[in-house]
Amino acid sequence: MRIVGGDMRGRRLMGPTDDGGRARLRPTSDRMREAVFNILAHGDYPPFDGAQVLDLFAGTGAMGIEALSRGAERAVFVDDGREARALLKQNIDTLDLADRTRVIPGDALRFASTNSDPFDMIFCDAPYAKGLTHPVLNALAASTSLTRGTVIIVETATDELLDLPSGLALSMERRYGAGKIHLLRVAEGSRRDT
Repeated sequence: MRIVGGDMRGRRLMGPTDDGGRARLRPTSDRMREAVFNILAHGDYPPFDGAQVLDLFAGTGAMGIEALSRGAERAVFVDDGREARALLKQNIDTLDLADRTRVIPGDALRFASTNSDPFDMIFCDAPYAKGLTHPVLNALAASTSLTRGTVIIVETATDELLDLPSGLALSMERRYGAGKIHLLRVAEGSRRDT
């Protein structure tokens, strides 16, 4: 895996080994990551420069690190897996990003339910078909993590249905191989759209 754009373009990211790590971790492919960031860069989404980023179910941190490479000011990574956090810490240290990052060892749903800091971009890449995405989106919709301009980038399996909570609206949806990307925004007329 490599960073596909920005100041750190071409730098290598540590990922799971083929000895079973891939069964526990499913990093977003370089191709899908590049497509997502091209959509964000050329659409009506928050600019990368100075952005506050949240990477839920962070794994190796590829999405949040990609945002930092493109100008995000700070990224918070949340993951409850020891293997994932070890790879994430290695990537942060190798790329000298410790002063721009925070790693939360814990449950994404608990963090989404209790966090009070606002974010410009939120990446949510829960394990496929485990029923984790919907509760996290519900928690985010009820939290103060979202502002009027926040974009939530959700990755699911292609056959997973995304049930959106009240207050969130689908902005775009694209399929890439076995995965699907959903870009969500705060719905018009919701309490934050004022």
